[in-house]
Order: sequence, then structure tokens, then C-alpha cells
Amino acid sequence: MKRAKKKIALIGTGFVGMSYAYSLLNQGVGDELVLIDMNRDKAEGEAMDLNHGLPFAPSSMLIKAGDFSDCEDADLVVVTAGAAQKEGQSRLDLLKINAGIMRSITRDVIASGFDGIFLIATNPVDILTQVVLDESKWPKSRVFGSGCTLDTARLRHELAKRINVDSRNIHGFVLGEHGDSEFVAWSKVTVSVKPIADVIDESPDISWEDLDEIHAKVRDAAYEIINRKNATYYAIGIALVRITKAVLNDENLILPVSSLVENEYPEACGICIGLPAKVNRQGVASILSLKLSEQERVKLANSANILRESLASIGLTTG
Repeated sequence: MKRAKKKIALIGTGFVGMSYAYSLLNQGVGDELVLIDMNRDKAEGEAMDLNHGLPFAPSSMLIKAGDFSDCEDADLVVVTAGAAQKEGQSRLDLLKINAGIMRSITRDVIASGFDGIFLIATNPVDILTQVVLDESKWPKSRVFGSGCTLDTARLRHELAKRINVDSRNIHGFVLGEHGDSEFVAWSKVTVSVKPIADVIDESPDISWEDLDEIHAKVRDAAYEIINRKNATYYAIGIALVRITKAVLNDENLILPVSSLVENEYPEACGICIGLPAKVNRQGVASILSLKLSEQERVKLANSANILRESLASIGLTTG
């Protein structure tokens, strides 16, 4: 039987979008990639540049510039497009502009006949994921954001560096808003199968006091990178590819993506927020209910309330 082609439409060819596209090519993920941007010349130039690397890629891929009509038969639409903050512009002003951009993109994609899955990466990702969900009126499983996937990778890196183990042996999540109110669910962090509490008790390399420092480094990582090079894009590009693989390959992979919470966590009901979820061909098949500590639940409630305030500022009410 002939395998169905896996098609990705990328909307936005800025630093994040092209880091994602470059990672797709290098990892051989997908059979067809369409680049969509308001600046058609930019999209065409990026497609040409990527195509010239195909002879060295692990698999063949059709890469081209296109428009919204090309979303019709895509499996996945990934959105990285958005306005950058200008001097003198408030965060609320920028949020309103990007919410408008996201609604317009959603309408144009759906008008193409698209019937796949939306993956949102534009910041503030939790808010804009909810905007797309509200505009599309689609089932919540088919609209989700990158959430705290990158933050969790940063956590794994920082903790692994501290205790000198491979970061792939660190298991746990950063949860909540992809932003300043995010938190580490330390009660669920393990090194291989050993709880972090046991590691601290037995290792001279880490103490309970170090956890606050690690969390601060994870939370503030973007600020530190932006101070040095003006933007972050490589790691989120790779993170988006990992999410993409989970969708296209129907992996049932658990990732802390941003999707609509209902009964799983009463503190965040009605909010798109980063929580561990099973990601597969359906999109977000389910959100996992963790037995968080009382302190962690307070942090989740705080994060959800911050998002509710932002949503209210652009006229979105939540349950």
C-alpha cells in the first residue's frame, strides 16, 4: 500500500519559522513543506535555499513557497507569524495586534478547506492558541500550542548539567504559562526512575536551595539569550519538530503543550495552558491529570489567573 504523504504548511518565515523548517529538513520529517508569508519573495528565497540542501538531507521533500490555498490538504499548519514589539508599544497593544493577525490567519486557513491540526508557536503562545481555538470553533484536540515544551527542555538541560547526567535521563515538566509565571513541578521530577528528592539526599552536586536557582535560569533563559543575540529561535525550532513528529507519526508522546483545560485541573478550567498531554494524530488526545502538590496547585492557579486577565483584555471570556 502506498504511504500517504505528510504535508506541513508553515505560516511565518522569520527566525523561528525558518529554524523549524531547517530542522525539519535536517531530520527528514515530512514529505512536503509549504512556506507562507506576507512577503512572498522572502518565502520563495527561503524555499530556494532549503531546496539546495536536499542532496544532503536524509530523505526527499517537496519544499515550495505558497499561499493559504496550499493549506487545503495539509496535515499540520504551524503558525510562527506575528508582529514584533515596537519602541513605545505596550504589551497589551502588541497582544491586540497579534490576536487580530491570528484571527485573520485562522479564517484564511479554514477558508482553504483545511481539516488538519493547528500548532501555534507565536507568543504569547497560550493566549494566541486560545484565540485560534475561539476563532475556529474547532474541537480542542485539533488546536494547541507549543506551551512549555521548550521550557521543559531548558529544565532538563540545566538539571542534567548540574548533576552530570545525560539530559535525556531527566524526566519532569515545566508547567503553566509560557512566561514569567511558569513553574517546575518538582514533585514529579525524576532522574531516570529516581525522584529528585532522593537524588538531592544522596548527591553532593545538588541541594534543595539549588532548585530555585535552576528554576530561575529556566524562567529567565529567553531574556538572557535576547540580551546577547536579540532573539531565540534554534531550540524552539527543534522543539516544534519534535511535536510535529509526535503528530505525524501518531506517537502518543507526552509533552507539556498548551491546550484547553476542562475537568483535568479545576484551577485552570477554560484556559489554554501548558500541561502534560498525549500528542498523536488527533493532536492533543488527552491531558494527563497529575497529583500535584498543594504548592504546585497554587502556582498553577496563579498562572491561569494571569492568562485569564490577558484574555479578558482582548475580550475573551473563559469558563
